[in-house]
Amino acid sequence: MTSSEKMTNVERRSDREMVVTRSVDAPARLVYAAWSQADLFRQWWVPRSLGMTLLSCTMDVRTGGGYRLEFAVEGAEPMAFFGTYTDVIPGERIVWTNEEGPDGAVTTVTFTENHGRTLLTYSELYPSKAAFDAAHSAMADGMREQFAQLDELLAGDGVS
Repeated sequence: MTSSEKMTNVERRSDREMVVTRSVDAPARLVYAAWSQADLFRQWWVPRSLGMTLLSCTMDVRTGGGYRLEFAVEGAEPMAFFGTYTDVIPGERIVWTNEEGPDGAVTTVTFTENHGRTLLTYSELYPSKAAFDAAHSAMADGMREQFAQLDELLAGDGVS
């Protein structure tokens, strides 16, 4: 796969929505596993450059299930992100709420396989333009780093 095919594309689709796409060199079932199994998810989700530690990661990836991620940043109180999975189709789509504040987005991730590769599409829809603007400032670089870390995980022997 060429570097341009691996490129993470970050696009602002409206005043409230960001969409990120990336072609991943792995079948959809493995990419879905990396998003739905806590032991795999915790290996790639936090951008290394942020200096954050993922203290705990609980995920019940099914429609009606929930998640909770607790992070530590040196010199600050731990913070938690949590929500509910509202629509899960194994191997195809995961939709969840971000409930840590009133301006949380609804996030949708889809996995579209073509000849053993997966087009990963990640969308965040915020309740308002102000909420989007507040959250989006540093998000693009972080998403690129996260997806590169996902590539590393999928290229190794840890996902089957």
